[in-house]
Amino acid sequence: MAVEILQHWAPVLSKLELESGTHGVFRVAVDGQPVFDRAVLKRKPTTGEITTLLEPILGPAIEWRKHRTE
Repeated sequence: MAVEILQHWAPVLSKLELESGTHGVFRVAVDGQPVFDRAVLKRKPTTGEITTLLEPILGPAIEWRKHRTE
């Protein structure tokens, strides 16, 4: 999950925190505002769901990495 977030928004993030939890705790928040909470929704996020939820907050994903062709 962190890799997905960093791939899209690393240049605009000042901090990304990962916190381990127990019993399947999984929460995503931006500036203290909840974006996804497994305990509330009773499910894991689907592939790309967190990215979709973060786009309105952080803006469109940034193409900041140069693709290497070898």
